[in-house]
Amino acid sequence: MSNSPLKVCVAACSLNQWALDFDGNYSRICSTIIQAKEQGALIRVGTELEICGYGCYDHFYEPDTLQHCWQTLARLLTNADLRGILVFTGMPVMHRGVLYNCLIAFHNQKIVFIKPKRHLANELNYREMRYFVNWKRARHVEPFILPKQINSVTRQVKVPFGDGVISTLDNIDIGCETCEELFVPHSPHIDMSLDDVAIFINMSASHHILRKLNYRVDLIMHSMKKVGGVYIYSNQKGCDGDRTYYDGCPMVVVNGRLSAQGTQFGLQDTEVVTACVDVNDVLNYRSAVMSRSHQAASTEHYPRINVDLALGGQCELPLTPFIEPRYHTPEEEICYGPASWLWDYLRRSKMAGFFLPLSGGIDSASVALIVSSMCHMIVYAVGEDNDNQVLRDVRALTRLPNYTPTDPSELCERLFVTCYMGTQNSTKTTENRAMALAKDIGSYHININIDGIISAIVTAFSLFTNKTPKFKAHGGSQVENMALQNIQARTRMVVGYFIAQLINWSRGKSGSMLVLSSANVDENLMGYLTKYDCSSGDLNPIGSICKRDLRSFVAHSKTVFGFPSIEAFLDAEPTAELEPITDTYQQTDEDDMGLTYDELNDIGKLRKIERCGPYFMYKRLSCMWEMEPKELGDKVKLFFQKYAINRHKACIITPSYLCEQYCPDDNRFDLRPFLYNPKWDVQFREIDNSIKIGVLAKQQSMQGGIEKFGKK
Repeated sequence: MSNSPLKVCVAACSLNQWALDFDGNYSRICSTIIQAKEQGALIRVGTELEICGYGCYDHFYEPDTLQHCWQTLARLLTNADLRGILVFTGMPVMHRGVLYNCLIAFHNQKIVFIKPKRHLANELNYREMRYFVNWKRARHVEPFILPKQINSVTRQVKVPFGDGVISTLDNIDIGCETCEELFVPHSPHIDMSLDDVAIFINMSASHHILRKLNYRVDLIMHSMKKVGGVYIYSNQKGCDGDRTYYDGCPMVVVNGRLSAQGTQFGLQDTEVVTACVDVNDVLNYRSAVMSRSHQAASTEHYPRINVDLALGGQCELPLTPFIEPRYHTPEEEICYGPASWLWDYLRRSKMAGFFLPLSGGIDSASVALIVSSMCHMIVYAVGEDNDNQVLRDVRALTRLPNYTPTDPSELCERLFVTCYMGTQNSTKTTENRAMALAKDIGSYHININIDGIISAIVTAFSLFTNKTPKFKAHGGSQVENMALQNIQARTRMVVGYFIAQLINWSRGKSGSMLVLSSANVDENLMGYLTKYDCSSGDLNPIGSICKRDLRSFVAHSKTVFGFPSIEAFLDAEPTAELEPITDTYQQTDEDDMGLTYDELNDIGKLRKIERCGPYFMYKRLSCMWEMEPKELGDKVKLFFQKYAINRHKACIITPSYLCEQYCPDDNRFDLRPFLYNPKWDVQFREIDNSIKIGVLAKQQSMQGGIEKFGKK
């Protein structure tokens, strides 16, 4: 034990990397290394696969990707500005004909160590086992032959490859984890800590899920509280080309206490947080637990890879004080996460802005408020943070080289077009709500009536069939009623795309707009949408968010933005407004579906997260809902029947921002058939048997009570 400090300054980073953007990724890596050096750090930890970008997917199969990774690494190694600091970066590496997800450490233009990932992520949106093999040999290191383009730079022929730890000149050992290795039950840092490793680094590509950051921070803090150590956690940030948003929040934890924490959301391309820590605090912390010392005395040792670097004695900074973790509420996460994702997509796609069919309902209002949040974030980044990259991107999008945004509403008018597309079934109430919200947020708003287009289509059908379909309210059949609803919805999609392509031209501006859709996760799951209607678009920022959370977000927005129009959305009954209103009938979403949004929220979580089919869904809900067995069984059957019939709609679902684990997106997260037997014969038979047993048990219980009462 030592009472004298052994101070080391370390840096954790978040980088907004983009899949296959090798030049851009190189620039951002260099920027964070230089920032870390300027802040006095001797260790810089990057993010998982940061050289090529994490989300390359099947591009990992291509030799081009590996070739360009080595080329980019060579550029990093030849950059003299990156000397004097131990750098951890990441890229795929082929070793003995097997592709590994690797962490690479380099120092002073020499590769120190290549560590392949031992535990791969392979659930939800992660498919690492599709591309990579995990390193099978624990505590084993072997030589890796460097390609010529690296050999010519570093003058090294071989470097260590495998499962080891890095050891500095002053005997400070550094252990490495990559993302998923933190989350597995037996994390590598447990055994490393018993082998006297004091500093752990984690290069991560962990995406945003509502309420997930709390778990991530708690896990790191409790892990280090248990084993003792300095944990440097870096995480990717932003949209790297797919449905996920990586939510940054780099941090440094010492013995279970937080020393530094970065931001979870934001528009900046890079962020570096540093902390000056005392390594001797780790040694003192561990030696106080004798049971830990007994385990350490018998642990198997890791191979050591030496680096020509002394960490101690070079830091003149004061020790970083501990802080409390900072968390966003779920409403704030919805406010900032999808807005950041939209910004990345917009600036990287080089489109001119967003177009949204604004219906006057709470779902499209949520999307509009998210775009408004994006505009607020842009103005803040330019004005308060002096972010030159954001300013350059805004000027490129608006095609105004001298423009500087200072007002979110004014910026919204340039980047955002909303349109209310009314029909004979629409009401003045929804029309006025849409108009009031558009005025509050500042969007360029259009109000049109599409009855003429719909009438032309119906008339064309009548000409060649001699039949004119009618709504159910006017005496028509169910098939007529559905067809007349669907043609309204699909017309809105066609008109919306037409406007999005030409609206800027009509205003004397250049560029076309991305179309936003606004179907929530409950409707996507149930299939309560028309295929190729306004649920179809280029992007959907709320496609994995439930109605319950959206309502909370809209209420939160009223407080944050102060828009007076929001109150009316909170009080409104959700309705598609596709059928005529009569004295005895007004269409509502929950009546159409036969389930409430709160019920769908529970069903969605049980179906995906708890992996329940019809029978186990019924059994679980019988413990959650106070409902008669027959009524409960009917609701479960109704859901699965509609789910089976409508599952094909998930195959063409608009790419949605992923922030709930029960997202039904068929393309990435919910791999299931789209042709089902909607009768679910065996499954529903089991439910019926359970209902009979439940009813019989209830009758026997009641009879027993009556007899007992009679005896009294």
